Amino acid sequence: MTADSGCLVLVGTPIGNIHDASPRMRSEIEAADLIAAEDTRRFLGLADRLGLTHTNRIISLFDHNEQAKAAEIAEAVAAGQRVVLLTDAGMPAVSDPGYRVVREVTGRNLPVTSAPGPSAVFTALALSGLPTDRFTFEGFLPRKAGERARMLGELAHEPRTMVFFESPHRIADTMAAIVESFGADRPMTISRELTKTYEEVLRGTAGELVDAARAGLRGELTLAIAGHSGRATSAADHMAELGRLVDGGMRAKKAAAEIAARHGLSTRDVYEEYLATKE
Repeated sequence: MTADSGCLVLVGTPIGNIHDASPRMRSEIEAADLIAAEDTRRFLGLADRLGLTHTNRIISLFDHNEQAKAAEIAEAVAAGQRVVLLTDAGMPAVSDPGYRVVREVTGRNLPVTSAPGPSAVFTALALSGLPTDRFTFEGFLPRKAGERARMLGELAHEPRTMVFFESPHRIADTMAAIVESFGADRPMTISRELTKTYEEVLRGTAGELVDAARAGLRGELTLAIAGHSGRATSAADHMAELGRLVDGGMRAKKAAAEIAARHGLSTRDVYEEYLATKE
């Protein structure tokens, strides 16, 4: 192999259904000189299920060692090797390891290409029935309640459809936070186990899907949430939302300021509306 024939190839792998493995995915894995896998055991299991034969060198590449491995992979490409980078499921570098390696390789003016494959982001978006002409992918929400609330507050007026990943043990808290920030009437879907045997897409408003989240949802979850409609609202439209904050222990004036910031309203108008409901 000549020094200028090396390349980094980002390879998409099935997110559930093994039959989504493309012929190109197979050929790239079999032709690689080096394979960088998020979990080597999972990769070997995938290769076994697909009946792939390979004599490639395999290294582990995950979040905590990606920066250290990036230079090693770039050196391999510079030496003329074809390096396949893949993660446990879906496309590398999309909420998974990969972008640091791409940055290192392209920073050395070395070639990078992709053998694209399935993506939970695009699959959930397509199945949602929500507008897809413009959308934003936000990955996983912060684990800490305060940081999660701040992020959702910043997105409350986002006009594009939003896609999030979430884990089963956090989905109940996340749904409650979505209702608080976006309102109970925001249309959305929760997709679970995409392309797998027990695939399910739950549809409704945020308020309607809270109960399903509280009851427990298993598997990998992808949320698609409608963007803000742009419809002007009044303080009266958000009294239930404010009431939930007060019931949760927040002082009424602070809650009014929170609601006003989320929805572009006057804090005074919101607080006076709240007081009027108590008369």
